[in-house]
Amino acid sequence: MTQLRHPSAAGYFYPGDKNKLREQIDWLLRIDYKDKVLNNIAGLVVPHAGYIYSGRTAAFAYNTIKNKNYKTVIIISPSHKEYFPGVSVYEGDGYITPMGVVNVNKDIVNQLTEGSINVFKGSEGHRQEHGVEVHLPFLQFILQDFNIVPIVMGDQSKIYIDELAERISNSIDEHTLVIASSDLSHFYSRHIAQELDSIVEKRINDYDYEGLYRDLEHKRCEACGGGPIIAMMKSIDLKNKYKSIVLNRSDSGDMTKNIDEVVGYLSAAVYS
Repeated sequence: MTQLRHPSAAGYFYPGDKNKLREQIDWLLRIDYKDKVLNNIAGLVVPHAGYIYSGRTAAFAYNTIKNKNYKTVIIISPSHKEYFPGVSVYEGDGYITPMGVVNVNKDIVNQLTEGSINVFKGSEGHRQEHGVEVHLPFLQFILQDFNIVPIVMGDQSKIYIDELAERISNSIDEHTLVIASSDLSHFYSRHIAQELDSIVEKRINDYDYEGLYRDLEHKRCEACGGGPIIAMMKSIDLKNKYKSIVLNRSDSGDMTKNIDEVVGYLSAAVYS
């Protein structure tokens, strides 16, 4: 029996109607621009808030992979709804969005989880989590033929980050894209948020994921998907030497005009 994960964020984080969803994504991608063409993109950092808040920042990342050929996209998300120890790699056959079904690459799922108690096949963290789901319509709009490996980190402790990074590194090739799903600081004034989020931006630009881990550990900055960002950067670094660049940083106040409590967003690319 086919096991499909039905959308939980459609109609909330993004339009539930297929045509309206395509129109919004097309509009978001059109208002973005590219400073330069990046070659051999292996990873992205992309925010996961509602499209009206973070969609433009997400578009900066997704515009870099237009006309690229990826067979598999690994998406690493934090868990917002459930806590569980370890890392849950979706055990089912696909994720559904209003734009159709995206199939899961079962071979890579098996590679990532074989012989591990920390990285396991399951539905934990996937049932109501938006951090994987919101990226799929962008990918369906841009890429022609691809499958996914949906991953949710129930615990972002270093032991889980390191094992996930090593396992991903052993499973990826030039046709694989790794996405880290993350927002930044939550509900500070814009002034404080800028200070916190600029630390994350600098660490990513410096390709310093170890420094980012220390900053997060000592609460010098915030990122709900800090573990996914570090795991993505480290997995690619273990495979080969790459560079990283922050493409855009924004906050929710750009839309709400309330700068007393904002949520920060950032998009970035890892490339050679």
